[in-house]
Amino acid sequence: MRQFMFAATMVAAAGGATAQEFGTEADAAYADLLWQVMEAGRLVGDGSLMATPYEGGPPHGVMLETFYTTATINGHTGDLIVKRNYGPEGVTAEEVLADPATHLGAVTVMFRREAGFDPDNQDWFWVKYLPDGTLDKNPAGMQLAGRVAKGAEQGCIACHSGVDDYVFTSDHITAMMQ
Repeated sequence: MRQFMFAATMVAAAGGATAQEFGTEADAAYADLLWQVMEAGRLVGDGSLMATPYEGGPPHGVMLETFYTTATINGHTGDLIVKRNYGPEGVTAEEVLADPATHLGAVTVMFRREAGFDPDNQDWFWVKYLPDGTLDKNPAGMQLAGRVAKGAEQGCIACHSGVDDYVFTSDHITAMMQ
């Protein structure tokens, strides 16, 4: 599989864990850097690469596109999984391909940060962006970036920790680690 390597030119504070486990200013700054790197690699934004959408489900979208690659931010290269989440209910792959911007509901991302970022959860950084690259928020108004819902019974980490490599759709990450 072709891998993309991108270097971020801006510096964001990596920040350690605080009382608030996610949605901090440091998480938002890092998520902004990540969006810029993905945009430069045509993984998000205008003119982004397209793949054949496949059937999805909650909590993501009715139709999905998923890209597996790597990215470099602040000198650290990590695994990057970009999932475009399309809707509404009943949308077809053909409709998504014909007009992706109309059907894109969110972009959800997993990026493996440097060792020690979140060793309990394989150092994954989680982000949910709106189609324009702004951060989505949970009902409490917290930005969905960082260690999203760490320790909660629901959310990114709770769901994905149910599989060894935290990735449901492919063994790509496990294969790359061997």
